[in-house]
Amino acid sequence: MYNEELQKTKRGFFDRITRAIGGKSTVSDEVLDNIEEALVASDMGVDTTLKIVDALQDRVEKDKYMNFEELMYMLRDEIASLMDVDADAKPAFDFSKKPYVMMVVGVNGVGKTTTIGKLAAMLQKQGKKVIVGAADTFRAAAVDQLTVWAERAGVDIVKQQMGSDPASVAYDSVASAVAKNADVVIIDTAGRLHNRIDLMNELTKIRNVMRKVVPDAPHEVLLVLDASTGQNAYQQAKQFAAATDITAMALTKLDGSARGGVVVGIVDQMKVPVKFVGVGEGVEDLKIFDKKEFVNSLFDESDIK
Repeated sequence: MYNEELQKTKRGFFDRITRAIGGKSTVSDEVLDNIEEALVASDMGVDTTLKIVDALQDRVEKDKYMNFEELMYMLRDEIASLMDVDADAKPAFDFSKKPYVMMVVGVNGVGKTTTIGKLAAMLQKQGKKVIVGAADTFRAAAVDQLTVWAERAGVDIVKQQMGSDPASVAYDSVASAVAKNADVVIIDTAGRLHNRIDLMNELTKIRNVMRKVVPDAPHEVLLVLDASTGQNAYQQAKQFAAATDITAMALTKLDGSARGGVVVGIVDQMKVPVKFVGVGEGVEDLKIFDKKEFVNSLFDESDIK
């Protein structure tokens, strides 16, 4: 599934690991140090890397590593276990909730508005009635961009003038979704990392006004991150998590980056699942994330053997 989209990440990751092992028949401290350097260079982050290396060391002592193939399978298993933060495997969308309310957060430039447009198009194609709310009223460009995407996806949009109260837009969006019997409403929010208290207050206010219409809204808080920014994406995730309860993540620009290893680090550190990945510029280039496929694509069977 991800073989083509992850070529840059896969080649960089696999080549680094291959060089780290270097054809050695036993796992020495030097080999483990080399693997550690390779994982950090793949943008998995120091904390996540140390978890993986420590687990590898324990398994090597227990299982007595024999060859390259066995070590690669061990490494794949350890990375897969770190990705397993949503063992219940919740669906991408919970259509038992109507309207299903999704609040989308993230800084400017990560592809937040584009992701919303692609999500709307994905759902509209499934026959769902979708409304998007332009509650990022800080930038006129954000409202204009979302309007273009709404037209492209063939869905309704609720918007107000630039500078309007974002919570007011969110309220109107959810109220419209209820009135029109919509299946899903997707709310765009402020695309700036201002003072954390300001961000928290704004997102809390948006939540509170939406709950006046739909008491358990939002059903999803989706954080959009740019995979190509590596560890900067993790820092953004930490800041947004401090301001609101993030329930899922979408990673954009995964196809154009050699830093796809950041997916592993962010999931491990945040304990929040990735639900969507952007793998291109087209309207259909947003995919529902499959963690098993992702890990398998990093460890292609033909490469291991």
